[in-house]
Amino acid sequence: MRRWAGDIGPSGYRVIGSLHRVNGPSGHLNRAIGSSMPIQVTASFALSDSEFSESFIRASGPGGQNVNKVATAVQLRLHVARASMPEAVKARLRALAGSRLTTEDELVVEAREHRTQAQNRQAARERLVDLVRRAFVRPKARRKTAPTKASKERRLDSKTRRSRLKRARRSDDD
Repeated sequence: MRRWAGDIGPSGYRVIGSLHRVNGPSGHLNRAIGSSMPIQVTASFALSDSEFSESFIRASGPGGQNVNKVATAVQLRLHVARASMPEAVKARLRALAGSRLTTEDELVVEAREHRTQAQNRQAARERLVDLVRRAFVRPKARRKTAPTKASKERRLDSKTRRSRLKRARRSDDD
């Protein structure tokens, strides 16, 4: 049976396009729980659909009259503490997130640059994946190095030369 936009789907949610969505407490359209579309972050790690929430909000910008009627901007929220990734990765993700991290330890990624909800959703997911991928990269440990004997000698020689030059510029009255 084919469903049309505005119909009530089998899960009791209103159908918009081919996705089932429900109005959230804030009045924004939220992704209905039950659709499973994990996001592959690395070869060995994927974010399951239950680990983040997706809401659609009205966006400013391009869209003409449509901009006031349709919720095209996407807001992805990932609760970092509950995410199924190692603690070290979570710590790096918190550091990378900066102002996108809320006081409730949620990472908020928004996309509103496109005119369609699908394009904004894809852009937000790509941003989230990019951020999580960067958090998975372990930074190189800095190795302490000491200057070589030759470099110390070169530094001291140049200081001596500079000192002689400045001494030669002085007048005998100083």
